[in-house]
Amino acid sequence: MEAIRYAAATFLCAFAISIAMPASAQEPLLNVIFQDHAVLQRDKPIHVWGSASPGAKVTVSIAQTSAQAQADSTGHWEATLPAMQAGGPYTLAASTDSGASEKVNDVLVGDVWLCSGQSNMVLAQKYTLDASVTSPATDNTVRLMTVDANTSAAPLATFPVPVKWQVASPTTVPDFSGACYYFGHDLQRTEHVPMGLVVSAWNGANITTFMSDAALRKIGGYDGGLDALKLYAADPKAGIKHWGSVLEGWWREHQKLQVGAEPWNPSSHVVDWQTAPAGLGDWMSWGLPALAHFTGNVWFRTTVTLTAAQAAQDAELALGNLNEEDETWVNGTFIGDTFGYGTARLYKLPAGTLHKGENHIAVNILCTYRGCGLLGPAENRAIRFKDGTAAALGNAWRYQIVPTTVGQAPRAPWGAVAGLGMVYNAMIAPLTPYAFRGVAWYQGESNTGEPNEYRDLLSGMMTDWRAKFGSDLPFLIVQLPDYGPAPVKPETSSWAELREAQRAAVAADTNAALAVTIDIGAHYGLHPANKEEVGRRLALAARRLVYKETDVAVGPTAVRAIRHLNSVIVNFANIDKGLVAYDAGEPIGFELCGPTQASCRYATARIHADAVWLAIPIKFSPTHVRYCWADGPICTLFDGARLPAGPFDLPIEQSRTTKMKQHHARPRKSRARSR
Repeated sequence: MEAIRYAAATFLCAFAISIAMPASAQEPLLNVIFQDHAVLQRDKPIHVWGSASPGAKVTVSIAQTSAQAQADSTGHWEATLPAMQAGGPYTLAASTDSGASEKVNDVLVGDVWLCSGQSNMVLAQKYTLDASVTSPATDNTVRLMTVDANTSAAPLATFPVPVKWQVASPTTVPDFSGACYYFGHDLQRTEHVPMGLVVSAWNGANITTFMSDAALRKIGGYDGGLDALKLYAADPKAGIKHWGSVLEGWWREHQKLQVGAEPWNPSSHVVDWQTAPAGLGDWMSWGLPALAHFTGNVWFRTTVTLTAAQAAQDAELALGNLNEEDETWVNGTFIGDTFGYGTARLYKLPAGTLHKGENHIAVNILCTYRGCGLLGPAENRAIRFKDGTAAALGNAWRYQIVPTTVGQAPRAPWGAVAGLGMVYNAMIAPLTPYAFRGVAWYQGESNTGEPNEYRDLLSGMMTDWRAKFGSDLPFLIVQLPDYGPAPVKPETSSWAELREAQRAAVAADTNAALAVTIDIGAHYGLHPANKEEVGRRLALAARRLVYKETDVAVGPTAVRAIRHLNSVIVNFANIDKGLVAYDAGEPIGFELCGPTQASCRYATARIHADAVWLAIPIKFSPTHVRYCWADGPICTLFDGARLPAGPFDLPIEQSRTTKMKQHHARPRKSRARSR
């Protein structure tokens, strides 16, 4: 769903595909996660690991405790220290029987939280609401660590870019995740222990990129992409060739293309294609109604004439900056598929791809938000040769809009944001088996196109991470906020369906909690700035779920909908100081629905104690009730603690009285008298 993010101007990174390497004696004795200012999780065994010479005996110690380990054949070693209470600072030391040693200082023991998700978790504190007037003070008991964005086709044992623990201060907090910082800072006010906050998040990322191969295979439906990824990891050229055949088959089937008439086929005709403006650029700025607000796929084609000497050289295709994901062919040969927010595309062309005369270039671009297309100066688009010369692609481009009814082609499994396990492999796997108090998860915008799959994916991810970090790992899930225009009638909404998937996954998990943000979004912005309140609600959820503070307000939760005669009664739990409606005598945003979307209608509601009563229209038999069901709904039901009731879709049960009335109201069959 997301494309251009607030950080697009400063965080435009091309990702590197990495393969896991064995540990080496050249690496630090202690894994890089163990360094000055680190925070270790209290009340849990402390797993410490690193690298040494194969077979070396390692002793690791902290405070008055120590443990021993022996490096395996790759040099990897791991030891477990006994659990400790909150405190510090301590020195963590490791040494080998050959005399190697390493110490890290100013280590605290407290609660360590992993903050993950997409751009709303990435959003830096300096971009949040009132950040300029709420500059954080130095707090030596709050420590911060950000895992740099990276991807890998296979799980890594350590980070591609070294991580760094930092003390929270006016110089370190502004560039740190706003939601994560506010969460930890607010939580410490009541828990009074050191807080370690680890951010491992990626702008615009789909949940599938945060999940392991095993987790995705268990859910099902991803085997083809995972097999392609495994092939790509072993042989990138073979992986690209295989993926090209997958894409070509998909486009032929879904765009109903005849063999020989495909957009990437040099022999196909493009006379009915439109001529693109000189200079190309963001297609939404071309002044064409059909593209003014278009998100989806657009085909582009051009030709370039080469000499025999040029075609015989090693060469690269430069497309300049491009947003957001491209599939590229040269002379009918698939060259590659790359994701990036406005990043440059440069493809090395296999030998024999070019020939003397006219050469055809076809590019399919997927864009899901703004700033779409081939961007930047025209001179950046060229075929560059080994001798240093180049053949410009020029401005003679044609384009064809792909109808949205065609759907979305499979996205490369090695992509950063829509790939399979790529972020997990490079940014989550290296954290294992570090102990965490829990996870704060802030993601879902990029899955609004597939809300029906999200519940299983979210549940599967929680199970997956618990297998790596401990079966008792709690999850705090930030539910999607309001985004988009307020509705004027009941409507379908993929954002509402995604929120419902989040609610249902949490409701089915005894060690998860939901932080509702339906009232603090930005109707026309994907990155609402009030991250301080998001952090506060995450902290409330943690206090209730993790720290077992039963008197903490977390917001009204709908638990059941029952039909009683001509009313539907929605019962709520977790109410603090009663239910209230803002800006009106009674709450709005409730819908009664039958089996179809067309049957949904707004319902008149009134608060009665811990329930909301909805009047059923005459001659209408609703089967379920929805609340705040839209991309950007207006929601007015809160409790006295000023926390909102979250969106929901609940089936309507029948009360005993209603069942009896319906039974007696049924027409009875007449019985003929026996003669």
